[in-house]
Amino acid sequence: MSTTLDAPPAVAGARPSPARRRQKPRRDRAGYLFLLPWFAGMLFTVIPFFASLYLAFTDYNLLNAPRWIGLGNFTEMFGDAVWVQSLKVTFVYTFVSVPLSLAAALGVAMVLNRGVRGLALYRAVFYLPSLLGGSVAIVLLWKYVFGLDGIVNGFLGWFGIDGPGWTSDPDYALTTLIVLHVWTFGSPMVIFLAGLRQIPVMYYEAAAMDGASRWRQFRSITLPLLSPIVFFNLIQSLISSFQTFTQGYVMSGGAGGPANSTMFYNLYLYQQGFSQFRMGYAAAMAWMLLVIIAAFTALNFLTARYWVHYDN
Repeated sequence: MSTTLDAPPAVAGARPSPARRRQKPRRDRAGYLFLLPWFAGMLFTVIPFFASLYLAFTDYNLLNAPRWIGLGNFTEMFGDAVWVQSLKVTFVYTFVSVPLSLAAALGVAMVLNRGVRGLALYRAVFYLPSLLGGSVAIVLLWKYVFGLDGIVNGFLGWFGIDGPGWTSDPDYALTTLIVLHVWTFGSPMVIFLAGLRQIPVMYYEAAAMDGASRWRQFRSITLPLLSPIVFFNLIQSLISSFQTFTQGYVMSGGAGGPANSTMFYNLYLYQQGFSQFRMGYAAAMAWMLLVIIAAFTALNFLTARYWVHYDN
């Protein structure tokens, strides 16, 4: 009777066999082949990327050759009252609309996660505004709804309330755009819903047996296990909000009014670059926006260790 001996297990740190070493370059070539379209597309962005960096330190109006002025564009920004106003508008819009939008998305996702009949239909209905929220047609519709004679004021008129011109009053114009952003919570909602489906039900059952309230279950189970998805949606929403342009452009007709109340950063950048042909100043503004977004993104990553919990 003959016996067969099993092959000895691989030892950690042992050199791979020649066959495995020959297979590795083949796998690498396949990976680079799939990355090739991305590398090809990157060639069309690398040149404009460094060109804009150079133009940020020049005075350039598209007609004459760029003239090097060093940090002149950047120092001019801090004395530009409209630039400061655009930064303020963008900050208010971002830090008010993003938390409200994520809260609405999480709330609706938790309701749908309870096993609502026709889940696919509701998910599509709530997701649709996120696809159309930044379009010109939806912003025009929003402008009509909140106009002086719009649907909102018509509804308030039934109760004897004389509503303001929501889009023409500096005190309310930005608020209407924040409401529009909150209304388009569909994209993070779908991601939240997928994350909620991954939380084991046994955790909630064990907590309920121990007498934990729904609020305690949400705070001790849902939020910690969902924190990586909250972090992802936060980063995505933060970057998207800082880049807002269409809403302010359409709502104000490209002027940023009334009284610069909807003068978003990108809208002012567009005015400088394509209305006043100050391409050097616009490039400097673009790089300053990149620094701002990178700073807030880095801040989120630095603080994530204190509230984002992963399985490992």
